[in-house]
Amino acid sequence: MKKNAEYIIGFGLLIAILALGKSALSSSMLFFRLIAGLGLGYALTRSYFGFAGSVNRSYRTGSTKLMKALMVMFVGTAIVSVCFFIGQDVTQYDLWVNPINLGLILGGMLFGFGMAFSSCCASGVLTDVVTGLPRAGITLIFFGMGVYLGFPLQSTAPWITDTIISTGTFPNGVFLPDLFKGDGLEGYLGASILTIVLAMIVVWISKVYEDKRKAQNTYTGVDTEFAQEKTYEDNEPFKLFSNNTYEKLFVRPWTLGMGAVVIGSIFTLLMGVTKAGWGASTPYGFWFGKLLILFGVSPESVAAFSQKPVEIFTMPFFEHPINVQNFGIILGTVIALLLAGNLGKTFKEGLSISFKEILIYALGGIMMGLGTRFSNGCNVGALYTPIANFSLSGWIFLIFLVLGGIIGNVVYKKLTEKDSCKIQSSETN
Repeated sequence: MKKNAEYIIGFGLLIAILALGKSALSSSMLFFRLIAGLGLGYALTRSYFGFAGSVNRSYRTGSTKLMKALMVMFVGTAIVSVCFFIGQDVTQYDLWVNPINLGLILGGMLFGFGMAFSSCCASGVLTDVVTGLPRAGITLIFFGMGVYLGFPLQSTAPWITDTIISTGTFPNGVFLPDLFKGDGLEGYLGASILTIVLAMIVVWISKVYEDKRKAQNTYTGVDTEFAQEKTYEDNEPFKLFSNNTYEKLFVRPWTLGMGAVVIGSIFTLLMGVTKAGWGASTPYGFWFGKLLILFGVSPESVAAFSQKPVEIFTMPFFEHPINVQNFGIILGTVIALLLAGNLGKTFKEGLSISFKEILIYALGGIMMGLGTRFSNGCNVGALYTPIANFSLSGWIFLIFLVLGGIIGNVVYKKLTEKDSCKIQSSETN
């Protein structure tokens, strides 16, 4: 498919999606979720941004640029969130101040391990459905299985449901502003400063690690990051309708910083409109339940095992807001690649897969799915959203996510030693 044709198809598809979404979705809130998903998918793809890559790129290439960009996004989003919280009853928001317990620790480690095996995460698997269909498809099925199998434990096991420590505002977690009530800004000044300090510690560790890899000559960098840092010479006079202008607007990759700003902005919109953050993984368990029903299992049996209402598994797919948002992320990825003229090339490159890889991706998916139930969230639900909501649980999850990711990458490398060149060049989300 020639690039010009992809450009035309991309614009046509975007217009069709917006027109169909406006007319077919049953509420303006669902339409908003579709637009948010499109924006997230586009930004994640255009900026080569993701959460799994924060660990995988660091281990496999020595580059910690993505980890540092995540810290900037976390801090920026948390500070902007103060605009919503200060002077308000924050219990009216659906803040993800998650429990701190054994489940958070085990869930973080399992999720990190699974990220290394599948080279994606809960949000990354949606973009990878387009860029690496076999890997992402297998991962998504088994991810959903893990979420579904973990539903009963998530709702009943005390080591998942109950917190070891808590503060006053939310009885089942630590809300950082509660620790600084005397700071003159309802605790948000102290909480913001602590968030900045914690992020700076992560950035400092990342910088020390990256410098060490460079000194040891084991730093290889990431191809996509080199492309993002490329300097373009724009000596041509500005013309609105020109190839140069089109490339600037739709083709050239965004920097990681630009990706962080756009994704953080969309997160802020979600918080303002829905009074909740960004979640992704729970519906994967619902999707797996729908798959069981498709293969003849009764809806009542599926619901009874998961301890969820039967309506969750029988309702129309596009009536669930996160389903719409997640589907929008997939479509946003398609749009980004079409407008850049890269869909055909990227899709073909992601089709190769071996039986050994199938097993690895399946295991990675199950472990990530179970991990989300133990820790009450995924890379966005247990990491990004809690940190942006000033929950201590997000920072604890990060520690064990990284630890699990390192262990997973060590094991993955041993399992795929014959494909070491593939590991070194992997561009993970």
